[in-house]
Amino acid sequence: MKMENPISSLFLISLLSIFLTEAIADVVTILNVLNLGAKTDGKTDSTKAFLTAWAAACGSSKPANIFVPQGKYLVKQAHFKGKCKNRAITFQIDGILVAPSDYNVIGNAKNWLLFEGVDGVSIHGGILDGQGTSLWSCKASGKNCPRGATTLGFSNSNNVAITELTSLNSQMFHIVFNGCKNVKLQAIKVFASGKSPNTDGIHVQLSSDISILNSKISTGDDCISIGSGTTNLWIQNIACGPGHGISIGSLGKDFQEAGVQNVTVRSVIFKNTQNGVRIKTWGRPSTGFVKNVLFQHATMINVQNPIVIDQNYCPYNKNCPGQVSGVKISDVTYQDIYGSSATRVAMKFDCSKRNPCQGIKLEDVHLTYKNQPAAQASCANAAGTTSGIIQPTSCL
Repeated sequence: MKMENPISSLFLISLLSIFLTEAIADVVTILNVLNLGAKTDGKTDSTKAFLTAWAAACGSSKPANIFVPQGKYLVKQAHFKGKCKNRAITFQIDGILVAPSDYNVIGNAKNWLLFEGVDGVSIHGGILDGQGTSLWSCKASGKNCPRGATTLGFSNSNNVAITELTSLNSQMFHIVFNGCKNVKLQAIKVFASGKSPNTDGIHVQLSSDISILNSKISTGDDCISIGSGTTNLWIQNIACGPGHGISIGSLGKDFQEAGVQNVTVRSVIFKNTQNGVRIKTWGRPSTGFVKNVLFQHATMINVQNPIVIDQNYCPYNKNCPGQVSGVKISDVTYQDIYGSSATRVAMKFDCSKRNPCQGIKLEDVHLTYKNQPAAQASCANAAGTTSGIIQPTSCL
């Protein structure tokens, strides 16, 4: 039997490795932020290195990979603008991006990291630390504080993919999509205190064809909030809590407002949240609407308001007392919703007097109050149908 020369094999493998490396480098522009002046100490301002990498990637005629090695990188406000020459820019983040510890540095900016007008951007891995705890404390004290910055924003952008990204302690919202199309988020982690103000995990508005999958969100506001003009949104396999649940709204703050339609929320576990699945609209005139929504396979664990439609939202009783919501809600299905309510009213449909909710469907809903079958349902101006086991007894 002829024996293969191990030295020859290793030589061939080495040659192949070199060949593949050179071939990849020839196809993809690789930009290491360390080579552009970034520092890994978390104290030296590395903003310029990231913007330089972006300019080179955006100006490249071939796909580009911006590589962020392990370490901490202090980044101040950064604006990554399109249009770019190529539609394949990837941020490979192995390290941690840290916002300035002084919240005043970016506190009056709308966004810490903003992508605007981009097409074909991917972000893989990494941690974004917004260092928002000091700003939350300022707000809790009643002092005059900055509004705070969203950690990661995408505006008027298409074909975006974000995987295995972690967002920590954002000053305000963690991740926001505004005016975007064809976005996929997967294996996202969001962590902030349950008492942190306005720290929505993921917010979507004026956007279409969005999917949010296999993610864990713990925050002080909505795990996922769905704003006006959202269409074709798919949310699946989410662990939510603490937080305010998954909310469509609030809608109807403005009279002229785009509607929300074709939303699916399935296989979500809500634990110790203020709400489960919620639709919320201002009690004032509006051209907005919500239709064709499916809430499916949800588990509620000690949730204060597992199922709720609130069309009489009027914070601080300003600009809406005595008015009724113009937002039309129709064709909303609650299917296979199980678990425990922390309050006696487990289902509440408080709909508009002028525009009653239509086409509400309850299918196999089983909610208890403190693990006892004493939960109740409350309905106002809501019409619909039921099928399967419904507990508490439907009031539609």
